[in-house]
Amino acid sequence: MDSFLRIYLPIFIILFIVLVFIVPSVRVYKKTGINPFRFVTNQDKAHDYVGASMKIFILLILIVVVIYSFFHSVYNFLAPFGYLETRTLKLIGLIAGHISLIGIMIAQSQMRLSWRIGIDYENKTALVTGGLFKISRNPIYLFLITSLTGLFLIMPNAITFAVLFAAYLILQVTMRLEEDFLEKQHGAVYQQYKSKVRRLL
Repeated sequence: MDSFLRIYLPIFIILFIVLVFIVPSVRVYKKTGINPFRFVTNQDKAHDYVGASMKIFILLILIVVVIYSFFHSVYNFLAPFGYLETRTLKLIGLIAGHISLIGIMIAQSQMRLSWRIGIDYENKTALVTGGLFKISRNPIYLFLITSLTGLFLIMPNAITFAVLFAAYLILQVTMRLEEDFLEKQHGAVYQQYKSKVRRLL
């Protein structure tokens, strides 16, 4: 299992980043002329701090995957949790990662041109309440948390655990910021939707 994962995991991570971030960004930009990446790097606001944090999480994940796959002798310095290094947990993690990728892609397709990375304060977007959004107000974040959990199960160590824990907290903040914004933008329609559908599950 480990020898397979050392080859497959870097491929999957790159594919995940391309399909989750790059492809939908290009699609939205081509159809609207709007850059869907809405975080501003030179401002000290909570919203932009979230964007900076997510970049750090992605970088840490890439570093861990590179070490796991190509510098395995260094992997022990990441404080792996040996008691979680089982074939069953790795398989569960792999399945969770693939389900998450499919789920995110479905949710993004259902958002259509409303999809953004961050909050778009400049352009009004349609409120999406169908499909996966009937089950969760934030299916993309739900699947992101699931994917990070899967990654931790595949590579259980101090870094992947820290990223999972920190990303969960940051996404909780993000969801609340977005909810406040959507409530202002869509008013009673969003309040009614919020009262019927849970934040995550």
